[in-house]
Amino acid sequence: MASVAVVVDSMSCLPRELVEQYKIGIVPLSLTIGGKVYRDWIDISPTEAYKMFLQDPETFATSPASPGDYLEVYREASQRASNVVCVTLSSRLSTGYDMARVAQEDAKRELPGISITVVDSQTVTAAEGFIALAAARAPAAGKTLAQVTKIAEEVREKVCFICVLDTIRHVYRTGRIPKIAAQAASVLNIKPILTSSSGLVRFAGAARNMKHGIERLFQIMKAKVGHNPVHVAVMHAFAPEEAEKIRKRVAAEYNCAELWVAEFSPVMGYATGTGTLGMAFYKEETG
Repeated sequence: MASVAVVVDSMSCLPRELVEQYKIGIVPLSLTIGGKVYRDWIDISPTEAYKMFLQDPETFATSPASPGDYLEVYREASQRASNVVCVTLSSRLSTGYDMARVAQEDAKRELPGISITVVDSQTVTAAEGFIALAAARAPAAGKTLAQVTKIAEEVREKVCFICVLDTIRHVYRTGRIPKIAAQAASVLNIKPILTSSSGLVRFAGAARNMKHGIERLFQIMKAKVGHNPVHVAVMHAFAPEEAEKIRKRVAAEYNCAELWVAEFSPVMGYATGTGTLGMAFYKEETG
């Protein structure tokens, strides 16, 4: 039995091959499409969800995971490890952290031999995924629960997320922009650039078109990582060809310690819309 198992929610955008390789437990968030409820990552793939979204975006809705959802994955994790680290979506963006803590208390009664630590990622998308991935890799090196938790917290301080939206039309779903304003902005074809800081997704600027938006993403990443080795995840919402172009450019221009492509969870995509492109990354400290 392993010393530590890692659990993370489906907003982490981790590719299935990495999840399987490191035996990461995934807590699914929920999607409601046309009145039917699907578990993100389990019942429906992002590609399938985006196709349905494009057909009828007005019936598309999302909901967070419940304590029962977390407890179920804790149970599964307890079969392969004596300790669990659960990484959640930023507590300033979702109730996931609180739900994971409630499930942690329930697990004390149901799984008394298992120690569970809940870590607020303070971010979203593959930035959250990188935190979980770093934690999941640590037990193979003999790290203890405390050491795995510390590694997760260290990566949390370094990781960054940036993306450019192809449309602002659906951003009103976040509740922060009136629907009529979002629709008016979409007519102007503005491409918003978003990033995360202090646990929130923030507006970082805008571009006239996707080409300029992508250039801005590379400028932001270059300023943050310089020539250091860098871990990079390229993300897309129903735009695999464009994501592959970005991946090739990243591979050519940066010293990548790792580089992979992932789909944005449709739980986020329902507000950002299809065509969204982004990167999550953090640099390795040298010297």
